[in-house]
Amino acid sequence: MTPQMWGLVWESTFETIYMGFVATALAVIIGLPIGFLAFLTGKGEILENPRLHQILDVIINIGRSIPFIILLIILLPVTRLIVGTTLGTTAAIVPLSVSAIPFFARLTSNALLEIPSGLTEAAKSMGATNWQVVTKFYLPESLPILINGITLTLVALIGYSAMAGAVGGGGLGNLAISYGEHRNMVYVKWIATIIIVAIVMVSQKLGDTLAKRYDHR
Repeated sequence: MTPQMWGLVWESTFETIYMGFVATALAVIIGLPIGFLAFLTGKGEILENPRLHQILDVIINIGRSIPFIILLIILLPVTRLIVGTTLGTTAAIVPLSVSAIPFFARLTSNALLEIPSGLTEAAKSMGATNWQVVTKFYLPESLPILINGITLTLVALIGYSAMAGAVGGGGLGNLAISYGEHRNMVYVKWIATIIIVAIVMVSQKLGDTLAKRYDHR
């Protein structure tokens, strides 16, 4: 393989990592509070609100139900409005983030369900406010599961980024299609696939290591 092609491979690898990590960060920043609110407004929780809980639950479920490739097409006008274009890695981050937000929100809500039921009563008996219950008790207790959720989100987004390459999103998916398929460079498809698998495996390993480090149970 020529040095020029290797340069394209490394550039595409960086683009894939860039899309995956930035979209994951946005999904966590937005999805985490949504997931917490969905949990806290549930039955018997400190902010119990059946109507709001039901609305959040429906929004999360609808968001998770839309296939990424369809969402990517639906959001083309929104992507153009935000980024100014629908092509490239930065543009691809918009649909990637939107698809991951309800996914991570559900993971967050489910992670909080794993918290022992008596924790709220114990925190309240010590005079903790609702904010302190969330930040001092719920968040530390659920942190290992949340880290696993972040890892799962990142792994999913790495796969989605390859699909974004089908519509000019850049990254290894775009490289595999443009060169591996359209120019019949079969080895490029294999190299792109191997690198994607390696990124996923490294991400999973790092996530598992961090989760174990913060798991004090």
